[in-house]
Amino acid sequence: MKFTNRILESPFLIRNPIRFRRAAPGLLLLLLFAAACCVHAQPAPLPPGTNAGDDQQKPDPLATIENDIESRNYAAAAGRLDVYLSAHPSDARALFDRGYVEDAQGHPDAAEPWYRKAIAANPKQFESHLALGLILAAKGNPGARDELVAATQLEPNPPDPAAKAQADRALARLLLSSDPQAARDALVDALKLTPETPADTLLTAQIADAAGDSSIAEEAYRRFLKREPDSMEGVTGLAHLFIAQKRYADAQPLVETALRSSPDDPTLNAQLAAILNAQGKQAEAVSVLAKLHQLEPANRAVTSMLADADFQSGDLDQADSLYQQLLAATPNDPGLLDSHGQILIRRQHYAEALAVFRRVVAVNPGDVDAWSGIAFADSKLQLYQDELQALSMRSKYAPENPGTLFLRATAYDNLHQRKAAADYYQLFLAAAQGKFPDQEWQARHRLVALTR
Repeated sequence: MKFTNRILESPFLIRNPIRFRRAAPGLLLLLLFAAACCVHAQPAPLPPGTNAGDDQQKPDPLATIENDIESRNYAAAAGRLDVYLSAHPSDARALFDRGYVEDAQGHPDAAEPWYRKAIAANPKQFESHLALGLILAAKGNPGARDELVAATQLEPNPPDPAAKAQADRALARLLLSSDPQAARDALVDALKLTPETPADTLLTAQIADAAGDSSIAEEAYRRFLKREPDSMEGVTGLAHLFIAQKRYADAQPLVETALRSSPDDPTLNAQLAAILNAQGKQAEAVSVLAKLHQLEPANRAVTSMLADADFQSGDLDQADSLYQQLLAATPNDPGLLDSHGQILIRRQHYAEALAVFRRVVAVNPGDVDAWSGIAFADSKLQLYQDELQALSMRSKYAPENPGTLFLRATAYDNLHQRKAAADYYQLFLAAAQGKFPDQEWQARHRLVALTR
């Protein structure tokens, strides 16, 4: 029987001969991995209990089944595997094949227990650890790391450096955000086995970016884009790096050039809006985000960005409408409640704002913005003792600033605690440095009155 290469159609993993065959599109869309290389066909491993000297006398009982799998005749393969496994329930190769039949048809939940059984039957089976790791990674299951680490420490059967390298790349991609150093080490291991590909260069840039190594990230992004100039992932990655560094003059032409080719790309539009907003061009940013919101009305991140931009541009009605829309789905989201509360403050609905901010600290006691909002609302409602308590809670999580010092001063002043009020007015004036002229005038005026 001939065994051809069966390459997983994810841009990441090469499935090993016999063990790994072409995967189904449903799973592939979930796996955001780097590009794959091709490997040469390898002879099939012998079935359990056979050896090179007697394989002609004992034909491979799984050969016909694997021919069916190779031909994508999955129904026939599943039926024959079920019969075979009823007599050989601990055959790790057959258990893997049974899992693969489900995997290849886009049934990862059905494939998972078969891969687990294969691992239980043979803990050193590289292929099942890798296949299970990919399924768990696609689900966001933290167990993916253990399975992929196990795969990197095992050998494919038959030996295959390319497949082993793909396990390292899978681990690198998985750890990209959570553990950039371990991701880098995994990618280095992969590159010891196979040559660097453009996808590896991109992954290098992403790992460096996640690790905060901006100079390495920029060099790798630029090197990648020289080879793949039309890659949206490369363009948006480099633009993200520039935006994080506040290099808007570098980011904007990069994004605008890419938008001419892909005017409706959500990431590019979001980046352009962020650039415009950071440059104080709120009206232009709102226009871009409004267009993006029309393209993706169900995208919560886009809706939130548009709401924030509307808020900053002063369109409180539109902003609050969007915040309320988002809160309907997640009523206890602290960030959305903070924003809604700030709009209520702007509208001078202080009692309502106070109730909203108290909901925030009930969910997240360390929310500095919410404690600030509570203190300000208490001040407007003349609840000065409550205001001081809120400011004390805030000080547990963040240092004082001119605004909180002024609020403390006025609260003590209204409570007729003259010395404390004078002390905080002086602290406020020292911190304000001429940036708050109206409040500084009031502080100096009150200091004169308090020290008579």
